[in-house]
Amino acid sequence: MTKDKIIKSEAEWRQELNPEKYHILREKGTEPAFSGKYYMHFEKGIYKCAACGYELFTSDMKFESHCGWPSFDNEIGNNERIIKKTDNSFGMIRTEILCARCNSHLGHLFDDGPTSTAKRYCVNSLSIEFEPHKDSIDKK
Repeated sequence: MTKDKIIKSEAEWRQELNPEKYHILREKGTEPAFSGKYYMHFEKGIYKCAACGYELFTSDMKFESHCGWPSFDNEIGNNERIIKKTDNSFGMIRTEILCARCNSHLGHLFDDGPTSTAKRYCVNSLSIEFEPHKDSIDKK
C-alpha cells in the first residue's frame, strides 16, 4: 500500500474533477464501450490515475483486447498501486480496481487476458491520463 495516501472529501473531489470524471472515478461509473480516448491508443508512455497522478500502467503493459476499454496485463510495482475489491453490483461477481493512492475507481480486473499474466485490467479512459515518454515527445 502506498504511504502517500490522498484523502479528500467528496465535495473536494467534485470541485476538482469534471462531472464525467467524477462519475467514473468517485461514483464507480463506466464509460460506454469503444468511446474512450485511450481504447485504441498505443503511444509509448505512462498511464496515471486521472484523479491524483499516481503512475499505474506503462504502455508496454497495454494490449488490444477488443473489449471496448483500454486493457493492461499488469500494473506498475508489486501489486501495491492498485487495490482489488470484490464487486457484486449488477448481479455479477467481479474484481473492482481502485487507485491505491486516492481510492478512485479505475475499472475491473478479469482473469481472461491473452498474455502470460492471464490478467486483463479493464480500465475506463476517463480514469487515467497519459504521459508520453520523452522520446515520443521529441519526435513530434
